[in-house]
Amino acid sequence: MPLQNRVSPFGELIVDPARGGLFGNRGGKFHRDDRTLGKRRHVSRAWICCVLSFKGRQRDVWGRYYTELFFLDEPTALAAGHRPCFECRRAEATAFAENFAGKGKRAGAGEMDMVLHRERLANDGRSKRLHPVSLSDLPDGAFVTLGGNESFAVKGSRLLRWSPAGYNKAIARPSGNAMMLTPPAITKALARGYEPHWHPGVAAL
Repeated sequence: MPLQNRVSPFGELIVDPARGGLFGNRGGKFHRDDRTLGKRRHVSRAWICCVLSFKGRQRDVWGRYYTELFFLDEPTALAAGHRPCFECRRAEATAFAENFAGKGKRAGAGEMDMVLHRERLANDGRSKRLHPVSLSDLPDGAFVTLGGNESFAVKGSRLLRWSPAGYNKAIARPSGNAMMLTPPAITKALARGYEPHWHPGVAAL
């Protein structure tokens, strides 16, 4: 049976057999020895997204050291509040940190983690923090929800509906307001020019 290790744009961990395009973690191990989850959903503020393969390393998924998580693509990971890893995605992490800070500066990992932890979780420390926004103001790669449990990625003049296996519908970007899933600091990095890696199926929509 698949593990509960796929991450939705809401930051929820779900069970789905589709293979992710990126993997990551939330600071260490929070699954139980029987490879199920309790109430915990993170270990620390360091939520990262990584490449699937790096230097030939082999991982025992949900073994002794990490609760490995998987994402459809980078906009999904960013919506959940994960940032690029400085070890396996050095170029992307550097570009992200520069766009995160702006004004010719580069933010440090700890600085970003503190900001993102405030922006991705509500006051209870568990549920997703939603941010009211104008749909006309959002850059490509930001995620919103229009109500219910559906989520959409902004891509030009369209919104792409997310599913664990890929984006399955494109609609015209409406006017008005929505609730944003992507933390505001990440949305600013996207607006300043950070280009996330999209699922290849986007090209067919």
